[in-house]
Amino acid sequence: MKPPRILVGLSGGVDSSVTALLLKRAGREVGGLFMKNWEEDDVGGACSAEADARDARAIADLLGIPFFGRNFAAEYWDGVFEHFLAELKAGRTPNPDILCNREVKFKTFVEHAQDLGYERIATGHYARLRRLDGQVELLRGVDPNKDQSYFLHALDQQQLGWAEFPVGHLLKPEVRRIATEAGLPTHAKRDSTGICFIGERNFDPFIARYLAPNPGPMRTPEGELMGEHRGLQFHTQGQRGGLAIGGRKGGSGEPWYVAAKSIADNTLIVVQGDHPALYGSRLSTEAINWIAGVAPAAEFTCTAKIRYRQADQTCQVRRLDDGSGVEVLFDERQRAITPGQSIVFYDGEVCLGGGVIKASDAFLGGL
Repeated sequence: MKPPRILVGLSGGVDSSVTALLLKRAGREVGGLFMKNWEEDDVGGACSAEADARDARAIADLLGIPFFGRNFAAEYWDGVFEHFLAELKAGRTPNPDILCNREVKFKTFVEHAQDLGYERIATGHYARLRRLDGQVELLRGVDPNKDQSYFLHALDQQQLGWAEFPVGHLLKPEVRRIATEAGLPTHAKRDSTGICFIGERNFDPFIARYLAPNPGPMRTPEGELMGEHRGLQFHTQGQRGGLAIGGRKGGSGEPWYVAAKSIADNTLIVVQGDHPALYGSRLSTEAINWIAGVAPAAEFTCTAKIRYRQADQTCQVRRLDDGSGVEVLFDERQRAITPGQSIVFYDGEVCLGGGVIKASDAFLGGL
């Protein structure tokens, strides 16, 4: 049987370039699509959509595959960025990369692949898939330093059924070696960082275009006034930099950190050193996306991450009776549990799913 025609999301980076190369070498019928998802480019910015589009087209030309360009800026704004701003305004710290995968890369992109007559999509994500008995399991990428299953946990069976991740079984140095030996012009291009599709920006002035600064007090848990913040949207739990109170006399000399945000009175709670207010052992979530479609059990033990690249943490998970989410109890206290970020659950190499953190038992957490 002829393998499915496959459309690669060519971002202009080395990972997607090698993805297309490997599929071409495997004899697949391959196309490449560049997604433009943001209308503005910073003048002189580190990563421009135009330069990325040129690199993506160069890869397609070199490999001799059809190339398509699509503008998904409206879909990105409606499905990702408006939610991102609303979460910041509510005092939470969202992760737009996760929503971007669910709403754009594995939804809008899939719809356009269908329209173009393709039957699968491929991306340069460092993750793997295992197809068993009509189900698709999401597995960690082989490279522990690049594994991106955390960012893919919100995908469902239909979306994963469409996907392939050809570099998920490779280490990053191997990907660059393959690109170099093949003469791909992106072989030495550095990895992109920053907000999904928007790129590397100076975060505070960028967000200030959309959410006006709203200054308020910075206080210790005991109520001592330490200064003034520019707006809660510019800060997140565990943050060290940007507080401008490090040289305050009478302190221990240790760094200051954000412990919590008090939305009701627009107050930023700050602590010095490795303060107990930075830690919690219990959290609750919003609704969970279980990749298999159902929870493993009403209560179970697994490992989890509350941020990308965190080491696995053992925890007990209990499904809430109303089905709205889960409660999680960690074996060890966790630093900077952050509402708006995602907790992602694992059983060995299998990503079970995850959801957005709603509250914790850390200072002002709400549990």
